[in-house]
Amino acid sequence: MGHPYLSLTDEERLQMLSDVGVGSVDELFVDIPSEILLKNDLEMPEGLSESELWAHGRMLAERNMSLDSNPSFLGAGVYQHLIPSAVKHVANRSEFVTAYTPYQAEISQGVLQAIFEYQTLICQLTGMDVANASLYDGATGLAEAALMAVATTRGKRVVTFESLHPDYLAVLATYLRAVDTELVVLPAKDGLADIESLKPFLNEETAAVMVQQPNFFGLLEPVDALGDLLKESPSLFVASVNPISLGILQAPSAYGADIVVGEGQPLGNPLAFGGPSFGFMAVLDKYIRRMPGRIVGQTADKNGNRGFVLTLQTREQHIRRHRATSNICTNAAHSALIGAVYLAVLGKQGLTEVATQCAQKAHYTAEQISAIPGWELVFSGSFFHEFVVKAPICAIEVERALLKEGIVGGLPLSKVYDDKKWENTMLFCVTEARTAREIEHLLQVLREVK
Repeated sequence: MGHPYLSLTDEERLQMLSDVGVGSVDELFVDIPSEILLKNDLEMPEGLSESELWAHGRMLAERNMSLDSNPSFLGAGVYQHLIPSAVKHVANRSEFVTAYTPYQAEISQGVLQAIFEYQTLICQLTGMDVANASLYDGATGLAEAALMAVATTRGKRVVTFESLHPDYLAVLATYLRAVDTELVVLPAKDGLADIESLKPFLNEETAAVMVQQPNFFGLLEPVDALGDLLKESPSLFVASVNPISLGILQAPSAYGADIVVGEGQPLGNPLAFGGPSFGFMAVLDKYIRRMPGRIVGQTADKNGNRGFVLTLQTREQHIRRHRATSNICTNAAHSALIGAVYLAVLGKQGLTEVATQCAQKAHYTAEQISAIPGWELVFSGSFFHEFVVKAPICAIEVERALLKEGIVGGLPLSKVYDDKKWENTMLFCVTEARTAREIEHLLQVLREVK
């Protein structure tokens, strides 16, 4: 169907123009300076048939560098993992794709069950008591945890470390500025949280201490020591974790975390140019009423049949924004569903295998790079699947050389930090998706970089 205006008669068009008080279409745009008005026809190509259009679209797409054929050693918060085909087949069923936040919740039993299963899996993964029905992403999830801690403890300070992802740090600062809460960023020593610098801040004024595990540099933070230090503190311990790493690392509950958040993209969600994805949050049971979002519970109907209900949601987020625990009024339901299907397909053994391959391949690659003359590991601490190396030349030149060979990444840290000490450093990531041949190709290019 064409535009309604084009289907009118000349008299009807004139009448419409008269009704709005102009004599011609040109008069509608009289406020636009004449020098920038288009005075000639648009240079539009002739129309294409459907098959021709598909061919043209494929030709344009082939001009992009696709990760289907170009290996990526780029991480820094979004990661390429192998996704079993069963995940797509289940998650892309029409009833899941079209489902949205259940406003008449109990009518949507299928959606509620999917959310319930997701929450259960997140609790099993983190070792925490209760999980919500997802947040937007890892960065806003951390900020929501900070707001939750402030509301719970009434403290007006949040403390974190330089080893936190810089994007997370920026989002956190924006959120806390809006609620008049101080953000203290303590130094990182050899890439890790400096615990000694934290001790003066452990008092009633500090609502939360936040740490990322693994941190932005890929290193494993001393979370056990942090947990011991915070046991007698009024401050809440917030951990931002990589969910894949929990296949081999201890659960956050084991080192005393009060709130656990993270980026869910690694759980079966594709890179997709950075989104959409989901953030997850899990807490101890005593903080359940301070947690944003929705919580689905399992129950039984009057006949004893299993059913699901929306157990808890913060209604103030809809009607009294100034009193809300959060102003996020929706959830990334489909992305979270993908995460749940991914975890269910892999199971405990499969997730452990993925995490183990990530760690083994990353450590092998790091050892091989550091053996190349002129290259060295920047930090000596333990890491999961990311690591920082120093190149013998400008890291941006290395990045360009890799791209010429069809290799994406690593990340030159001079693009992240405005400090000359990072000028020749790169953050590499190696997941289970990288093959031995791809790793050897990377090493060969690095050996030849001049």
